[in-house]
Amino acid sequence: MSQHSKTTNPRLSQAAARSVLLPDLAIRASGLRKAYGRKKPVEALRGVDLDIPRGAIVGLLGPNGAGKSTFINILAGLVIKTAGDVHIWDFDIDRDSRRARSAIGVVPQEINIDAFFTPRELLEFQAGLYGVPPAERRTDEILKAVHLSAQADATSRSLSGGMRRRVLVGKAMVHSPPILVLDEPTAGVDVELRQQLWDHIRELNQAGVTVVLTTHYLEEAQQLCDSIAIIHHGELVAHDSTDRLIERLDRKELTILLADDLAALPDSLTSFNCQLHPPRRLSIHYRPSETGIEEILAAVRQANLTIADLTTEEGDLEDIFLALTRRAQSDD
Repeated sequence: MSQHSKTTNPRLSQAAARSVLLPDLAIRASGLRKAYGRKKPVEALRGVDLDIPRGAIVGLLGPNGAGKSTFINILAGLVIKTAGDVHIWDFDIDRDSRRARSAIGVVPQEINIDAFFTPRELLEFQAGLYGVPPAERRTDEILKAVHLSAQADATSRSLSGGMRRRVLVGKAMVHSPPILVLDEPTAGVDVELRQQLWDHIRELNQAGVTVVLTTHYLEEAQQLCDSIAIIHHGELVAHDSTDRLIERLDRKELTILLADDLAALPDSLTSFNCQLHPPRRLSIHYRPSETGIEEILAAVRQANLTIADLTTEEGDLEDIFLALTRRAQSDD
């Protein structure tokens, strides 16, 4: 059993609110496996061990078919695992499935709402399914948060694709779950509304809600997530803080704009991976673990070059994602 701390978050789900203590881990998966089919079973998950701390924003990334949706659907109770243990808010999904499901809100990838219901009706109905008393429902607050107040009483069939996706986000929030899982929540949502949605997600996280996100917008994941878990072919190939994952690349580029034209690369720079882009730009690729930037700048000064401007660029989440998934592909 994990260590606990006292709860101070007033917006927990009913199931979690009945507990005086909060778990350190919001989600704990151990040896999680899922195989589809009997004669020739296909393994969607192959012994995944994944701990998600309470209060974190965690990105769950992977190529199409990697096993991300299977993992989420097991958490949501939509898919029965083949083997392993899963705890949600310290509730075992097999032995205490009702409370486990009450502790989590899932925004599915597929838009699956009744076209003849209004957003208000859909949220009210969902709240009723979770047993939220009418006096405790936050329908108007949630509609405002997902920017659907003006469309609250319009039939869902009249909404755009982006609006329908925001309805799904609202439905996942009706019971104030301490864990929110978002499976590609911003697909089809325009840039402005995507930013508004993430602003609200950050607010929820600051209030104590744990967020698990799957997305193909890797720049988005890099900006939002405290840590990243990468699944490939049903296996967890990486799980670390976002910064440490990017540091694994050990790759940077220094671009120097010179004050004067340069005809050829000076001798002091030939030992580096340096290219001259006439007449005044130098680009140097280096590994921070092996070469310090001061060492490069010293070589520039030794060549009596005057720097007009310089920039550095390091690898991003997309680079490490491709590197890890390609490595896993070659290992197969």
